[in-house]
Amino acid sequence: MLFHSSFRKELARSFGATLIVLVTVVMTMALIRTLGRAAQGSFNPSDVLLVMGYTVLAQLPTLLTMSLFIAIISTVSRMYRESEMVIWFTSGRGLISLMGPLLRFAWPVFLVITALALFVLPWSKQEIETLKFQFEKRGDIERIEPGQFQESAGGQRVFFIEKNEPGKQTGSNVFIATTENGKETVTSAQSGRIEQINNEQFVLLSNGQRLESVTEKSELKISEFEEYGVRVRTSNLGSNDFVPLNTRLTVDLIKNPTAPNLSELSWRIGLILAALNFVLIGLAISSVNPRVGRSANLVFALLAFVVYYNLLGLGQSWIASGKMSFASWSLALHGGILVLGSLLLLKEHNNWHLRSYLLGRSVK
Repeated sequence: MLFHSSFRKELARSFGATLIVLVTVVMTMALIRTLGRAAQGSFNPSDVLLVMGYTVLAQLPTLLTMSLFIAIISTVSRMYRESEMVIWFTSGRGLISLMGPLLRFAWPVFLVITALALFVLPWSKQEIETLKFQFEKRGDIERIEPGQFQESAGGQRVFFIEKNEPGKQTGSNVFIATTENGKETVTSAQSGRIEQINNEQFVLLSNGQRLESVTEKSELKISEFEEYGVRVRTSNLGSNDFVPLNTRLTVDLIKNPTAPNLSELSWRIGLILAALNFVLIGLAISSVNPRVGRSANLVFALLAFVVYYNLLGLGQSWIASGKMSFASWSLALHGGILVLGSLLLLKEHNNWHLRSYLLGRSVK
């Protein structure tokens, strides 16, 4: 039908515009957050854009659901305001008949959300954790930045180099503070260079001074040197034995149905079921009285979205702690929302009003 075709085209335009706006907002917020974490030493500053991209990719299931929800509400509300729905109703069709073209438009979005929630989301989280792990396990030399105090991986040393020569492993005005085996040492030198001695990496300092003190004593030992070597730790990535829950593959969560794994699985499947329910809710709450306006519907839609996703997070914590099972929580939350949305849709489809029902009972 021509009406169905124009309805889907308007949904596509609204969905695309909303998605662009939401992705732009999330990218800006992710960039600010990632820059802050990079400044704290959690990520390599050169990986900021990469981490931001993975973060936005992990948020795409929520953004697609919200864009679809807003597109449905804005499109159907406009049809109410401009009396297009009046024509639709007078032709003998009800609100439920819009579910056909709406689902034909939404099913590709459902497929994308499913793929993102089950496969792409854990992969993007894993990539972020890998970048973080690699940056934390880099060697002491890789940590040094001219003009900045840098801490070693174990937190036992603090390095400072005023400047270095590009392309050469040398620097001037070197400062090293060390806390190890109950001793605190402060070493400063006019210059330093990196050399490989017996397959180990050393910083050879020239023309400097070394202060050594014992933590529990007041003794202080001062020495000067023409050349002094300090062994530095090289990068040792090894393997990351700890695997965060949100980075595990969906197949692994299903194969090992422990309480924590089921809690993460409830979140991923919940993202898919929430998208399906929001289509129903969006159509049910889109009716607008042209004389009243649509602000109440928009506020209710925003609250419904926030409450639903907060309940997803609450259910995740309850399943992980064993307060509820995966099946009972999924049935209670998603099944309850499905029933509630269906009742709201039937109410709008049949034009049921509690006031009219009570007046009818009073007349009898």
